[in-house]
Amino acid sequence: MSLPEFLAVLGAVALVVARWLPPGARPRVTIAAGAAFVLSVIVLGVVGIRWQVLPVLAGGAVALPFALSPLLRTLRRRPGRDGRRAWRARWWLALPGSMACLGLIAAGPVAAWAFPVPVFPEPSGSFAVGTRVMQWTDPNRPETFTADPDDRRTVLVQLWYPAQKSPAGAQRAQYLGRTEQEARTVSNALAGAVGLPGFLVDGVPRARTHAVFNAPVAGGGERFPVVLFSPGAGGVRTQNTAWAEELASHGYVVAALDHPYDSAAVVLDDGRTIRAATASTGDRDADEELAAGWTAVRAADLGFVLTRLEGLDRGAIADPVVGSDPLTGRDPLAGRLDTGRAAVTGHSMGGAAALQAARQDPRFAAVIDLDGYPHGPASPALHQPVLALTQAITPSTDPRYLPRLTEALASDTATSYRLTVPGAAHLSFMDGPLYLPPVPSIVGSLGRTGSPRVVAATTLAFLDATLRHAPGDPAGDAHGDLAGPLSAYGSLSVHRPDTPR
Repeated sequence: MSLPEFLAVLGAVALVVARWLPPGARPRVTIAAGAAFVLSVIVLGVVGIRWQVLPVLAGGAVALPFALSPLLRTLRRRPGRDGRRAWRARWWLALPGSMACLGLIAAGPVAAWAFPVPVFPEPSGSFAVGTRVMQWTDPNRPETFTADPDDRRTVLVQLWYPAQKSPAGAQRAQYLGRTEQEARTVSNALAGAVGLPGFLVDGVPRARTHAVFNAPVAGGGERFPVVLFSPGAGGVRTQNTAWAEELASHGYVVAALDHPYDSAAVVLDDGRTIRAATASTGDRDADEELAAGWTAVRAADLGFVLTRLEGLDRGAIADPVVGSDPLTGRDPLAGRLDTGRAAVTGHSMGGAAALQAARQDPRFAAVIDLDGYPHGPASPALHQPVLALTQAITPSTDPRYLPRLTEALASDTATSYRLTVPGAAHLSFMDGPLYLPPVPSIVGSLGRTGSPRVVAATTLAFLDATLRHAPGDPAGDAHGDLAGPLSAYGSLSVHRPDTPR
């Protein structure tokens, strides 16, 4: 809670408690509590009142007249009148009212705890983090979600990259969007997708991340491996911001995609908002066919973005940004993207898309599947090392999930890993634990910051071994080196191409 919100809670509680204090202490406590409460209400009225604070204000507003009334009557007594005390309700009448007010006031901090403004963990790497957003259109692919034959597939891509340290006080990037308006549009769309009113997560678009928009790229001339990311069904490019910032701080460039008509809301450069057009039918076989088609579109998006990043690195793409060379217009990331060391990753359906993209495109050197059910064809076999992170398998888990995933990993011609993380839920592998109610069935039991730490630590170990070959054989097949670090986070299954199946 912010300082004005905390003062509102403190003042409201003191107004209720003042009635039960000894007579000599009541006036001072009432005046101080009333002043703090009224002042905090005024400040909140200026900066904006979150819904979580409304019960606090209601409880304080009810308690305020009852707390001030005896004090005002005492002050109005004229000299010469008898010394009768100002009337106060009997304790057995006042107690239920006091308890009701305290219950209202307590509801505020509880709601703020359940639906907080997310606080992103500080990236642990040696680099500061910059970010930027680009919109790219594939002239060779028609948009299959619309009937317009001239409509071409467009994607939004957000990059997180190693940056120079920004000056103190530099504005940090908004979460969920380039502007607060975009962030609110996306936040409301995400809430609506799961049947929640948007106000419940009104703290999310208020959040700031650790990245700085268009920050200068880190010096030194080092070329950074590239990690592409596809979000879950209905998810958005920013849904794994904590993870992306952590990777960027360790010297990776993360490129996360919005998939229009699949992501909950995509705000284009011209201000248009494209809403999700994908929906399940309830029929398992029909939904599997639909999901396979959507996954194929996502996989093509990922391959297209890698091609565009190759062009950006060569300086062949004109995408003016802050920091471009004023004479040549050369992009500051030109010559810094090592697209020869590229991984493809995704969460949920994005994980399935990552697997399909790797099957189709040998430019991807490694794959990370964050609890994604494999959709689409199981052939050809994968030839890249794969890390699959999953939540615990329970009786409620789709019985087809583990066999499909195991089939994909077991047929891989490179070493692959499946790590089952105890205490993880499906949303543990994204930013959800930072701002959703800490209910184990929703976000797991690893805590608000525990989930991002586990996902970052395991994926960094895998990427360092496969893209940076640290240490292991030239193919990144670091069996012994990876098995130890990964197994510290859960139950690990290793599928090696030389293991009898």
